[in-house]
Amino acid sequence: MHKRAGFTVLLLGILAATGALGLRAAPGAAQAESKGPELAVYNQGLALVKETRTLSLTQGTQPVAISDVPAQIDPTSVYFKSLTDPAGTVVLEQNFEYDVVSTDKLLTKFVGQPVVLITDDGTQYEGTLLNASGDVILQDKDGKVMVVSRGNVRDVTFPELPKELITKPTLVWLVDAAKAGDQSAEITYLTNGIGWQANYVLLLAQDNKNLDLNGWVTLDNRSGATYRDAKLKLVAGDIAQAPQAQVEWALKAAAAMPQPGPAPSVAERGFFEYHLYEVQRPVTVKNNETKQIEFVTAPGVPAEKFYVYDGSEGYGPLGGPQLDPGYGANTGIKQVRTMLQFNTGEKGANTQLPKGVVRVYQNDVDGSPLLVGENTIEHTPKGEDVRLYVGDAFDIVGERVQTDFKKLSDRVIEESYKVAIRNHKKEPVQVRVAEHMYRGSDWEIVKESAEHSKLDSGTVEWRANIPADGEAVVTYTVRYNF
Repeated sequence: MHKRAGFTVLLLGILAATGALGLRAAPGAAQAESKGPELAVYNQGLALVKETRTLSLTQGTQPVAISDVPAQIDPTSVYFKSLTDPAGTVVLEQNFEYDVVSTDKLLTKFVGQPVVLITDDGTQYEGTLLNASGDVILQDKDGKVMVVSRGNVRDVTFPELPKELITKPTLVWLVDAAKAGDQSAEITYLTNGIGWQANYVLLLAQDNKNLDLNGWVTLDNRSGATYRDAKLKLVAGDIAQAPQAQVEWALKAAAAMPQPGPAPSVAERGFFEYHLYEVQRPVTVKNNETKQIEFVTAPGVPAEKFYVYDGSEGYGPLGGPQLDPGYGANTGIKQVRTMLQFNTGEKGANTQLPKGVVRVYQNDVDGSPLLVGENTIEHTPKGEDVRLYVGDAFDIVGERVQTDFKKLSDRVIEESYKVAIRNHKKEPVQVRVAEHMYRGSDWEIVKESAEHSKLDSGTVEWRANIPADGEAVVTYTVRYNF
């Protein structure tokens, strides 16, 4: 095989070996040694990184390069400050170099220069590279032009790596130092591609009257960097961000049910208009890693399971009076929702809950937990109710029928409904029957089979007690004035 100075890459392997070269973005640049960073992660796929690095500087102007930065760094957010000599160390220029080496870039850079190709059958071609946008075109020293199909190329050898190409994204500062020596520097920046959400596991007692709550931080890092022994802070709350182009990334929460562990080692405190959770030990967050940390535990939280039938769900005024007799009359909704509710106050979970996914389990007769439903919650302060829709009741069915519609005048109508709830369980149940007054804002219930409760300006509710294997009926007439 032909031997020459340089390096060989597999054309189809996209430079798998270049990471071992230890190349820097700027020849002669001072390299920074770092301690464990501080990492503040937000719910919105954003993190603030603060590092302290040791720089070996010479007197005068020089480049300083940091190559182990995340690929999704926001270069406009970078802040550099010398802690040792802030007055005498001045940043003249800041650059983010992201022209990362790849096979296509190497071939483009070497157009007009000599290269060596080896095809799958072992044939070697050597010559000046004329074109590499499709098939590889070479011209040998005698002027002969050779076209080599790129799909047949096994290896390509270049004499050197172009200085303007780098092996990883790199921050480069042009620093003017008043004196030579080691300096500590603080570097702060924002990066996309790393975020967190809360995942909750609720183990509901078999009598449905209390639950055990475990909350887990699910941290997902796709930023392109690893943060070793980081001081980790998690900010719960939705901060305002200026519109900008950001790389999309997917958060994949762990599907397995976390098992109970020791007392959480996470401290919580208020910060500005948000809540902040700080892990009380160094944490290594690897690139392309999902990590879970328990942050809240609340055993024996009082809970309530109840049923809701909402046969007119999704209907409301659409910019004016609804005079069509058929509007919302026959929705076909039969499902009765199963709901679970608990409070975050002192007599409940006694904690605030950042937004996230809640999974509800209940032990079977043999003691093994089964998933009974899951939903999401928004940021919930301490002292508020958490209401979860966990699924539809199998043995309870609702039916809603319009029994009458009258136009009393040009500005007044009356509408009547019959709502039947059938219970096929072996025990009695109570179902909350919700109805929406969706034809207009000026309404009055003029006749009803039982007294209703008004939930808001357009929603009422009846509590229907249904015997085992029985039925309950709610009837009402509502009058609208337009």
